[in-house]
Amino acid sequence: MNAPIIQLLVLAGIALFLILRLRGVLGTREGFEKPKVPVDQTKTDPRRSNFEVIEGGPDRDITDHAADGSDTAQALAAMKRIDPSFNVTQFLTGARSAYEMILMAFERGDLDEVKNFISPEVYDAFESVVHQRADQGLTITATFVGISDLALKEATVDPQTKEAELTVRFTGEMTWVVRDHGGDIVDGDTNAIKRQKDVWTFARVMDSNDPNWRLVATGE
Repeated sequence: MNAPIIQLLVLAGIALFLILRLRGVLGTREGFEKPKVPVDQTKTDPRRSNFEVIEGGPDRDITDHAADGSDTAQALAAMKRIDPSFNVTQFLTGARSAYEMILMAFERGDLDEVKNFISPEVYDAFESVVHQRADQGLTITATFVGISDLALKEATVDPQTKEAELTVRFTGEMTWVVRDHGGDIVDGDTNAIKRQKDVWTFARVMDSNDPNWRLVATGE
């Protein structure tokens, strides 16, 4: 086999790898949920989901995250009635990834990559802080370490508009330093892990064709 053909095969293999990797990354950002399993598979596959509801029994996917009978549990059940593919545990898994993605984009001052995942109001608030830092000549270097705590705090759904809101409590861990225009460190420590607590609210219209949950509010 001659050299040009070998090079072509190598380039084709690299291109295929990059396409599969990109699809994997983007898939974790689409609505924070995995694709719905076909109905016939759930009937024939003995390894059924741990969150399958036994008739007459509690939905463990709900009661694992909210007290049975609470307002939050009832809201989650209403969300599932509107959108049967909705899964609380899968949502929280996606929320974990979204938290890191959005937080680090904010620290870097590059919000374009997360614009589709935050509401215009939150985007404007984040952008204002980013511009303020730039005007002061400050730059942030941050490294995300992980999330030590994540829990669903509250869930609500409007029966008329079908807009749902899920409020999640995060405790993130990261290292960061703030440098002035001369490159001198004015805050932070690259050797110290900072623990940051946030309460974020995500929203989505449950019967919408758009699968994305968007960050609509932040707090502590």
